[in-house]
Amino acid sequence: SLSVQFASGSADLAPEARQTLDQLGKALSSSDLAQYRFRIEGHTDTVGVASANKTLSQQRADTVAAYLQGKFGVSTNRLQTIGMGEDGLLVPTPPNTANEKNRRVNVVNLGA
Repeated sequence: SLSVQFASGSADLAPEARQTLDQLGKALSSSDLAQYRFRIEGHTDTVGVASANKTLSQQRADTVAAYLQGKFGVSTNRLQTIGMGEDGLLVPTPPNTANEKNRRVNVVNLGA
């Protein structure tokens, strides 16, 4: 499992996120991982409306998938994106609580 952080309210990749994804993209392009599929899970913190956070989390997952596809040629059939919204908080917080660790995308190896 790998985690990529995002700024509050944003699905844009920060330079640090790009560095992490560049490492992932190189690994996914290797023959060692060529047969594996991955789930890209977008997450948010609890700030804002739950439905908007669900949409934002899907945008984050889609952004990561698009980056891996565009820069490294990772096939779309190897990447499954899902927006988790506020579900699966890394750090449990009450409603409307900002926490940067919860604003993330997790990349999970689903196997061959």
